Amino acid sequence: MSSPPSDVRSGLTGDGEGSAAPSGGPGRETRPAAAPVPYDGRPLVVAVTGAASGLGRMLAARLVESPGVRRVLAVDERRGDVPGVQWRVLDVRDPAVAERLRGVDVVVHLALDLGMESDPKVRSAYNVRGTQTVLTAAAAAGVHRVVLCTSAMVYGALPDNEVPLAEDAELRATEEASLVGDLLEIERLGRRAPRVHPGMSVTVLRPAVVVGPGVDTVLTRHFEAPRLLVVSGSRPCWQFCHVDDLASALEYAVLGKVEGEVTVGCDGWLEQEEVEQLSGIRRMELPASLALGTAARLHRLGLTPAPAGDLAYTMYPWVVSGSRLHEAGWRPAWTNEDVLAELLSQVAGNHAVAGRRLGGKDAATTLGAAGATVALVGTAALVRRARRRRRG
Repeated sequence: MSSPPSDVRSGLTGDGEGSAAPSGGPGRETRPAAAPVPYDGRPLVVAVTGAASGLGRMLAARLVESPGVRRVLAVDERRGDVPGVQWRVLDVRDPAVAERLRGVDVVVHLALDLGMESDPKVRSAYNVRGTQTVLTAAAAAGVHRVVLCTSAMVYGALPDNEVPLAEDAELRATEEASLVGDLLEIERLGRRAPRVHPGMSVTVLRPAVVVGPGVDTVLTRHFEAPRLLVVSGSRPCWQFCHVDDLASALEYAVLGKVEGEVTVGCDGWLEQEEVEQLSGIRRMELPASLALGTAARLHRLGLTPAPAGDLAYTMYPWVVSGSRLHEAGWRPAWTNEDVLAELLSQVAGNHAVAGRRLGGKDAATTLGAAGATVALVGTAALVRRARRRRRG
């Protein structure tokens, strides 16, 4: 390892099937939950949106046990099964959420649609309007702190990125028709809120590649391919963030131990060669023009869920330092090696190429033909078939 320096509105897991239970892959020891965060202030009333599933469910369960939290309000479109919380069942886009937040000290907003198969316009409308409504409602209810969770992807993946990136590094991601565009807009709303609503602060957590139960993203699907795509001349650096660690980092933000923009992930990173050695998956190296051009055509034809721009996150580094959390005393419980092993156990049996999950006949044909090389380079057949359907 390199040295360190519902539906799909799922509380940031990607598919709505996350679990608050301790995680561990098949045959792996179950890790104990991280110790509660020491706190010597007034016990807080905390509201968590997206609390019925995924990361929201995990955080709500963790906060119930936190000595710094007096009461937890769980906000979601449906009632979940987290014991010890008080449920507020409603859509976060409903202005009535302001009344439900009366008496709350901190709001953690995790009710986002991160579904890869969601309609981009519908997804963006939900994410942006929901965040805007929650921020406005929190201000109206007298909430003094809101915690948002986006991604370190907002920094962009570029060949000249520093490794690791500091929290205050410029956000250079491109928006395109991608989830990253939603996250950038959420961050803009977060920066604007304290100016519009004096007395309310906003803390934003930016995790590295999130891995854990129920997490399904274009980056986790990268490891479902029979070969790991490597673009010629690129320098991939892989840094992961287990949802257990993300939940504990969010608790630090709830208690005010970190503020502003905060990055979170495992210490250090893995080079591409280390990933291949640990995973046992060989690489498939392609010229940038072929890989990006094919990805763009497939996405334009609706055959893959992610735009070509997202391929950059598997090409160039976007490793983060986590310095603000470390200064506050936080440490990750998981290493990059452990998280990669967890990820591989979770995706075992799945098959995806260019972010498109294959099943049944598709998987058998693709894998039997010669792996990802044929699958990616041979997409011309899929492109021609789609064009024929369009013509009539």
